[in-house]
Amino acid sequence: FAWLGRCRRLAKDWEKSTESATAWAFIANIRLLTRRIARYWIYT
Repeated sequence: FAWLGRCRRLAKDWEKSTESATAWAFIANIRLLTRRIARYWIYT
């Protein structure tokens, strides 16, 4: 979970509901995966 630290919103628990916290975790994961895919496509 170290990569979640890069997303400042997930550094602290600011969310009131578990649904919004889960949504932000999904958004951070999507960001990470799209960056990895973009890096892959650039180098191939």
